[in-house]
Amino acid sequence: MRIFLSLLLFASLGMASGLTLAVAANVSYAMKEIKAAFLKMHPGTDLRIIVGSSGKLTAQIRHGAPYDLFLSADMRYPSSLFRAGLAPEPPRVYALGSLALLSVKPRDLKGGLAILASPSLRRIALPNPRTAPYGRAGMEALKRSGLYPKVRDRLIFGESVSQTVAYTLTAADIGIVARSVLRSPRFADYREGTQWIGISPELYTPIRQGALLLKQGTKSAVAREFYDFLFGKEAREIFRRYGYLLP
Repeated sequence: MRIFLSLLLFASLGMASGLTLAVAANVSYAMKEIKAAFLKMHPGTDLRIIVGSSGKLTAQIRHGAPYDLFLSADMRYPSSLFRAGLAPEPPRVYALGSLALLSVKPRDLKGGLAILASPSLRRIALPNPRTAPYGRAGMEALKRSGLYPKVRDRLIFGESVSQTVAYTLTAADIGIVARSVLRSPRFADYREGTQWIGISPELYTPIRQGALLLKQGTKSAVAREFYDFLFGKEAREIFRRYGYLLP
C-alpha cells in the first residue's frame, strides 16, 4: 500500500509543472525563507518542497521520483546518485551543519553532551544513523565522547531531524538535533544553556551538506536558476542566520 501511494505521489509530481525539491529535514526550516526569497524574483513559479531523511529521499530518487533538485544533509548520498548517472554534474557543498542538544524542560546544559550520562534522562532522541546524516554525526559524537555505552539502551530514533524534534518535544527527555532547528520561530523563546546548547564540533566529522541538480531538473530553466540561487549572497545569508557555517 505504501509503495502504491508513493507511486501516485510521484506520478502527480511528474504531471505538474514547476519545480520540485527533495529537501533533507534539517534544512527545511531555512528553506521556507529561501523559497520566499526566490519567489520574489520568480513570481508564479510552482515550487514544491518534499521533506524527508536524506536516505529515504535518495531511495525515492533511485526509484524514479521526479525531483528536480536534491538538498541532502551530507555529500555521500548525492555523490552516490551522481555516480549512478542520475545527475549531469557532481554535487556542491551549500552549507556546513552542526549539532545541538535540545530539551523542553530547563536543565543545566553548560556541560554539553556529558549531561546525557545522567540516569534521570530516560529517553534520548537521535535521528536514525542509517538514513539521516545528522544521526551519524550524533552517533559519532556519542562514541568519541565515550558516552555511547552509557546511553545506547535509552536512545530512541527518529526517521529524520524533524521526527527527532517531534520526539524530543513529546516522548523524550532530551534530543540531539540540527542546530538550524533552533532558529525557527517555534524555538524563539528557548534559552541557550538551559534548553539548548551546541555540541562541540570536535566530536564529529564536519557535516558537509550537498546540493545536486538531477537529470529531471535539466529539463527546466527555473531549476538551474534555483540551483544557482542557493549559492548566491541572499541564500547564503539565510543559511548563516539558521546557524549553518558557509563553505
